[in-house]
Amino acid sequence: VLAEASAIVHGYRGDNYGHPSIDFGRIAALWSVLFGHHVEPRQVSLAMIALKLSRLVQTPGHRDSVVDIAGYAETWGMVGEREQ
Repeated sequence: VLAEASAIVHGYRGDNYGHPSIDFGRIAALWSVLFGHHVEPRQVSLAMIALKLSRLVQTPGHRDSVVDIAGYAETWGMVGEREQ
C-alpha cells in the first residue's frame, strides 16, 4: 500500500498537478474564500484523509481509499518539508 501510494504521489499525480505544496496551496486559497477563514496547504492533506476515512466507513474493503490515505499522509510530509 505504501509503495503504491508513493509511486502515485511521486509519479503521474505529481506530473499532472505539481508538488503538493503548490497544488494544495491553490486548493487552500480556494477553500479559504469558500469557507470564509484561512486554510493552510497541510490542512488540505488532513481534510482529504478525513474524506477517505468517511468513504471507508461506507466501503471498508475499498483498497484504493487506503492507498489514497497513505498518499495524502505522504503529501502532508512533503508540504511540511517545503514550508521549512
